[in-house]
Amino acid sequence: MDSRQPHPLPESWKTRSYGWDAARPDPRTLVGLTGLELLRRMLAGEIPAPSIAATIGMGPTEVEEGRVVFEGFPGDHLLNPLGGIHGGFAATLLDSVMGCAVHSTLAAGQGYGTVELKVNYVRGLTADSGPVRAEGKVIHAGRTIATAEGRLVGRDDGKLYAHGTTTCMIHPLGR
Repeated sequence: MDSRQPHPLPESWKTRSYGWDAARPDPRTLVGLTGLELLRRMLAGEIPAPSIAATIGMGPTEVEEGRVVFEGFPGDHLLNPLGGIHGGFAATLLDSVMGCAVHSTLAAGQGYGTVELKVNYVRGLTADSGPVRAEGKVIHAGRTIATAEGRLVGRDDGKLYAHGTTTCMIHPLGR
């Protein structure tokens, strides 16, 4: 076989396709919204969700000031080499939900960025675990630094899979 030719796919391989809204909101509109207003509009479908939501298989279900809940859907497209769900799935859900909890406290014209993420995995996710629920809550929201905590549990069985904390830096939008 010519090494420059791609290997044929085994019959057991699956394909996955998905779509996302590639429209981007006008940044001038976003600057005028508080973090809570932006998240509520996203939840209502008035502002497109970020493409990572479709890629990972997650999305918000509840938004209030200082608290945000997402649901995620682990599947066999997210497996690690040992056959469990890759830890990056849980880390991404927790980073997103804790960051959005911080975002929900921001004034218009403010943005944030994660500067530290700590995740503790307490139970392995599998492709058969079913939907999970991630809840993020703000611990402290200061002028330049905010911290939040998050928990990732089975939506139907309530089992804890992971928990974590984050530190976010708050900055003016556009920087």
